[in-house]
Amino acid sequence: MLSTPWSRDFGLPLPVVNAPMGGVAGGRLAAAVTAAGGLGMIGMGSGGSVAALERELPHVQDLAGRFGIGLVDWVVAARPGLLEAAIAALPALISVSFGTDLSWVTAVRDAGIRTATQVYDAEDARRAQDAGIDLLVARGEEGGGHGAAGLATLPLLDEVLAVAETPVLAAGGVGGPASLAAVLAAGASGAWLGTCLAACTESLLSDAGRAALVAAEGGATVLTRAVDVGLGLPWPARFPTRVLRNSFTSRWSGHEAALAEDAAARGELVAAIAADNLDIAPVDAGEGVGAIRAIRPVSEVLGEMCSGAARLLGA
Repeated sequence: MLSTPWSRDFGLPLPVVNAPMGGVAGGRLAAAVTAAGGLGMIGMGSGGSVAALERELPHVQDLAGRFGIGLVDWVVAARPGLLEAAIAALPALISVSFGTDLSWVTAVRDAGIRTATQVYDAEDARRAQDAGIDLLVARGEEGGGHGAAGLATLPLLDEVLAVAETPVLAAGGVGGPASLAAVLAAGASGAWLGTCLAACTESLLSDAGRAALVAAEGGATVLTRAVDVGLGLPWPARFPTRVLRNSFTSRWSGHEAALAEDAAARGELVAAIAADNLDIAPVDAGEGVGAIRAIRPVSEVLGEMCSGAARLLGA
């Protein structure tokens, strides 16, 4: 059986949590991850709102708090009531990432809910611990979606573990048995899994998005700010997003200032997202995307990954 002291303390059969991917990790995915033995997370990304959260919560209403909710710092600030709605749902875990304001921690912990945040260096880890964060997520730059450009997952894990006094999950590029075994052997208390679950049948991703992930190779991603600039989203410059390469990223990555002034190009991006035209619209994907070879249920993906990691670790 694959477990760690942290997963046993949390009551999880498996030491895995799904990343709260906006537009991907809805209530069905969270419920499936929890049913498979991990901790399922509902993700409220750039489009997060009270209404969006309320649409997903019915899928986890029978889980008795065995799920989590992930929020984005600037979205919480822009959408009054979102954090309060997340607390009222009484999840086991609330994560808020991509910002420096950690004042939310007290309210969440006062409600008896554990807290998590992503960290990108030792200073982030120290700051989070000082604020009372219960769980650190060391997210390397291999990961899909938003994150800091900097250290890869294993070097970052070394740096964070050197200062951590709380459990640390590894995120970024963990997509199969070998990479899961590697981060656990390196000292992580578990893994925060994103891309490997995004193509699962229970995710919110469109059929075209799933097909694009299955078809992609490991080198098919790019770290860029072009998507956020094109959509006018106020993501901090520290946090570009890793997506599948397409004609839009090839044209505008490195030319974000010009993009900000090009209304036609920005309109084209919005229209492409509405039409699910993936030659222009983004699909978040980490560097482990090449391991996805089929659209499968969460139970199959996690069962294969965790049983394989257990064999590699001799567990």
